[in-house]
Amino acid sequence: MTKSLLTDASRRLDRALKYVTISEDAAERLKAPKASLKVSIPVRMDDGSLKVFEGYRVHFDDTRGPTKGGIRFHPQVTLDEVQSLAFWMTFKCAALNIPFGGAKGGVTLNPKELSKAELERLSRGYIDAIANFIGPDTDIPAPDVYTNPMIMGWMMDQYSIIRQQRSPAVITGKPVALGGSLGRSTATGTGAFYVLEAMMEHLSNKRSGKQPSSPKTVAVQGFGNAGAVVARHLFDAGYTIVAVSDSRGGIYTPNGLDIPSIQKFKADTRSVKAVYCDGSVCNLVEHEVITNDTLLSLDVDILIPAALENQITAANADAIQARYIFEVANGPISTDADDILEAKGITVFPDILVNAGGVTVSYFEWVQNRSGLYWTLDEVNQRLKKQIVAAADTIWHIAQTHQTSVRTAAYIHALNSLGAAMDARGTRADYVSGHRE
Repeated sequence: MTKSLLTDASRRLDRALKYVTISEDAAERLKAPKASLKVSIPVRMDDGSLKVFEGYRVHFDDTRGPTKGGIRFHPQVTLDEVQSLAFWMTFKCAALNIPFGGAKGGVTLNPKELSKAELERLSRGYIDAIANFIGPDTDIPAPDVYTNPMIMGWMMDQYSIIRQQRSPAVITGKPVALGGSLGRSTATGTGAFYVLEAMMEHLSNKRSGKQPSSPKTVAVQGFGNAGAVVARHLFDAGYTIVAVSDSRGGIYTPNGLDIPSIQKFKADTRSVKAVYCDGSVCNLVEHEVITNDTLLSLDVDILIPAALENQITAANADAIQARYIFEVANGPISTDADDILEAKGITVFPDILVNAGGVTVSYFEWVQNRSGLYWTLDEVNQRLKKQIVAAADTIWHIAQTHQTSVRTAAYIHALNSLGAAMDARGTRADYVSGHRE
């Protein structure tokens, strides 16, 4: 029987709990979501037929504020996956000191098979189904895998129609013309770059003679929005990007890829009618074509998994040769693989820190929507860098103090914040029938 993704994710919580002093009640509450919603979304297709899609929205914990989390459109979306993503979002917000709880949503489908009009009807239908489950002070969705600013704009507009008032703060990651924040579309990749640079500086202070004095070679699995952005930042900073991949496979050259030209290729292969990119980086035939599995096992200084969860498991962890792994995707490494990588001396920088740039700038967008004051791109990036590097430095210090992995240190930091908030509010576990016994 396949292990539950949420069960596997919760094992990391158990490891961190050994280092904190939060109450047993607070710890118990963090092992299960507060609320999970499953909905059916009927969509009239362009040919006149009706299809019904399954959708989900999960609130994991709202102790620190309204819940926050993306919506993904993907064939592999399940309730277990959405609950796990909401779990990670809870700890991500706490680790970055963002006053949100964790949530996530998704619809099970292959969005590339739908026309633009069908996607709009699906997006609006999803909001129709979950409208009473979200709100600017309750739960604020955002983009995720195969959703984008255009889709967020449709969703915000539909919610506004239902509420009969303009409600920009209900959704983040919107187009700038609809109240979106400058820098939001690139925030995940930009934030990951800020974390990587900060961690490389810490590593340089403790690096042994056996390790490279200046890590430069990089492989990026997943050349979507986040992966492409962090690859471009690294390329501009002088790193050698030897391999990148998308869902169809990857390309490799030991001398390094020209990331700007690959980005241009991806943009050029987007047809006028398409919502998503139809091209694959594999079509750049002047480079060696490799599989995603081969990319993961390349001998590089830095590996960046920026695709989906469970890309590195116990089955392939022994083959990983990278010295450092920065998780730009959510949950790309299983807990069993963590143990193998640690035994091999590979340092993993966890998703709840590395990819937190997206939710950080989503928080900035929400603040701007609520205040009516909007920031420049430089202001957004400066605030992002300050907040995410401060969290990275704190987590690095915890890892050194407790001699733990960076992942466990990130959960310790998040747990301290969550535990303090839970204990301050009371766990509410002993409330029965509206009164306290």
